[in-house]
Amino acid sequence: METSAARSGPPAPPQGPPTHDDAHTGGIPRVVTGRRRTVLLVLAAMAVLSAAALVVGLASWAPARPEQPRALTGDERERLAAMRVTNYRDLRAGVRVTAGTGAARTELVGWVDWSRPLVYLDVGGPGAGAARGLLQATPTVVLLRPDPTAVPTPAPPPLVPPADRWRLHAPPAGQGLAAVLDLLFRLASDRPEPPVDAARRIGGATVGAAPVDILQAPPPGPGVPAPDVLPRYWLDHDARLHRLETGLAGVGPVTVQLNRADRPTLRPVDALGGRPGQPRALTAAERGRLDRLPARLRAGGGAAVTLTAPVAAATNLRGAGWVSWSGRAAYLTVADLAEPGRRTLLRVDGAGVRRAEVPAATVPGTAEAPGRPPLPPPARGWGADPRRAGDLGLLLDAALRAARSPDRRGAPLRVRGDTVAGKTVDVVELRTSRGLLRYWIDRSGALRRLELRTRTGAWAQLDLTPTTVPRLVPPPRPPAGGR
Repeated sequence: METSAARSGPPAPPQGPPTHDDAHTGGIPRVVTGRRRTVLLVLAAMAVLSAAALVVGLASWAPARPEQPRALTGDERERLAAMRVTNYRDLRAGVRVTAGTGAARTELVGWVDWSRPLVYLDVGGPGAGAARGLLQATPTVVLLRPDPTAVPTPAPPPLVPPADRWRLHAPPAGQGLAAVLDLLFRLASDRPEPPVDAARRIGGATVGAAPVDILQAPPPGPGVPAPDVLPRYWLDHDARLHRLETGLAGVGPVTVQLNRADRPTLRPVDALGGRPGQPRALTAAERGRLDRLPARLRAGGGAAVTLTAPVAAATNLRGAGWVSWSGRAAYLTVADLAEPGRRTLLRVDGAGVRRAEVPAATVPGTAEAPGRPPLPPPARGWGADPRRAGDLGLLLDAALRAARSPDRRGAPLRVRGDTVAGKTVDVVELRTSRGLLRYWIDRSGALRRLELRTRTGAWAQLDLTPTTVPRLVPPPRPPAGGR
């Protein structure tokens, strides 16, 4: 049985009289007040130390000195040598170019496809001039779709390009532009560059979260003379170029910015061959339609035709008329976009090529879409064309020869499938003595388009619509020795 002493626990400590401090703290012992003082002393000491450290830091801080140019390390040399191959293997990139300064500044926004190669850009800026609008180019052919009403600030062009109003550029609109395009194409190669002794590392930066080295080296590509100020390349650790600053004669300072993540598949316009395909041998059905084509054309008698022919930098032709396979003749109105006030009547037959120049007012339509020629043809003004209308004459002659045994050199290839005038077609490429031809044959076996690769490297198109063709009466022949 527990005693009352056991239940009450140990005896309480003796109570002394309350002190002055105890009276003001509600009886809190002095030991707690001492701890508080200790904490305050520690905090004060830390504040003094922090202030001293801050003073020391401020006294010793100074802006970092710019890096001194130095020779490249082995790794930097390898990355610079591999830069163009990396671009080639990456296929495509978004691009923004600023060329020139002030009122002469031109801005280009779009994409570059080094694998094809092809660039597709919107051209703007105060210095764009006659080149303002859309642009597609290969290393040898530059096509513009002028738009004088476009806003000065360019934006990425539509991924599906408009089909109309493209033309080969004419100097002087493309002189400075050609140098910029050449620079873009020279940024890629299928083989590495040799080591460059003149290259230097002049600094570093970041693009997004990726560190880059800023390297100064000669222009990309062999055989390019070094400018007064060497280009600067912003190159990451995977040999990918993000920015280029340089200067071009006749242009001024040029800045190229690449977006490595913006890599859509580009679609060339028809004058550059159309969208990419995968060429292959013809199937039995495709070969059968090609073999039966001459007999089908002769049975059909003829077709109405429209012409789009970029044949030279200053010669972009449009036309309309007829091809008669039964009469073995072609008769067209042809307009040159550079001379909107004039029309040419052109006839191609077994006797050769004849032409007559007439005022635009005598033929309906516009230079972009001229009307068909008058029937019967005018009695005066006709003369033989000793040059046989150049590439245009070759295209019309190929259209007439399509109704006979084809002139093939090598096996035909199916380039791709496509559509024209709402019809699904097979684009079949033939090598002939007159050049590279493409037949657009629909699934019923009708010829819907004929294309010729011109001497400029662009493609001319003759679209055909089966119809009843009027009798194409030949114009009277000029008297001997006159017109």
